[in-house]
Amino acid sequence: MHMADALISPSVGCSMLAVTGAVILYSSKKIKEEFDDSRIPLMGVLGAFVFAAQMINFTIPLTGSSGHIGGGILLAILIGPYSAFLTITSILTIQALLFADGGILALGCNIFNLGFLPCFVSYPFVYKNIVKEGSSKTKIFTGATIASVLGLQLGALGVVLETVFSEISILPFDKFLILMLPIHLAIGIVEGLVTATIVTFILNAKPDINAYSYAPSVKKNIFAIFIVAALFTAGFFSWFASSLPDGLEWSISNVTVKEEISSKEEKIYSSLSNLQEKTSFFPDYNFKNDKEQGNIGTSVAGLIGVSITFITIALISLILKKLKDG
Repeated sequence: MHMADALISPSVGCSMLAVTGAVILYSSKKIKEEFDDSRIPLMGVLGAFVFAAQMINFTIPLTGSSGHIGGGILLAILIGPYSAFLTITSILTIQALLFADGGILALGCNIFNLGFLPCFVSYPFVYKNIVKEGSSKTKIFTGATIASVLGLQLGALGVVLETVFSEISILPFDKFLILMLPIHLAIGIVEGLVTATIVTFILNAKPDINAYSYAPSVKKNIFAIFIVAALFTAGFFSWFASSLPDGLEWSISNVTVKEEISSKEEKIYSSLSNLQEKTSFFPDYNFKNDKEQGNIGTSVAGLIGVSITFITIALISLILKKLKDG
């Protein structure tokens, strides 16, 4: 559900960048106030895992579409909404700049849809209302599933509204909405079950974790499992990702008979496109000038992406720690 620049107007794109920028600053301030050193490696390894997981598009049966997990609810449950939001922001920024996955102008919209809505709406108002202190694992599983589904539904609605406010007339509100919500409901159910399964797995491995607030630390073997899972997913499982259009592309194609919409003739679109072409060393998660390498290019791109994500998030965490320590 990564939006391209062609789907939004410059005014909407810049406005959403300003909104998410303010949330980034606020989240950074909150993290500094409640900083826990043990969360630094956890943010990095979970960010790397979510980056890798987002590379895996799974087929939605009988639709001709595919989807991937967003990861916002998973991160919010394990490291709290503020750390989760910064982690998702880092992932989406790296994807846009280095892998041409999502537009630069649309980055604020993507952060809002995949980061803000799950972390600051679905997590506190759905998950935490279902999962109370001392809740059973069944409630935790249920809460994680429902919160994930709602988070993705809100994100899909966000995409539709952002295109409407951008006056993309080729995507009429009613037709686009009717397609976006059902397909992302199916994707959300899969993400919800995956999220709930991972959270339950961690609780079984470390039962003293308080899943009502978030897990500031986990055992070293859990770190190792997530690191291996991230590397193996990006380096190998990514070969088997579905090539079908994702939920957003599928919805667009069913409205316009095209999977993508051409950018408008404004200079900002061409300028940002040229910038992204220069910064994206692995566009579409493959070698820039030799996409015939196929699986090898995907593996290299995935492993580099996982490494950069881990390092970037760890550095951000260390900077916030240093600022707190004065």
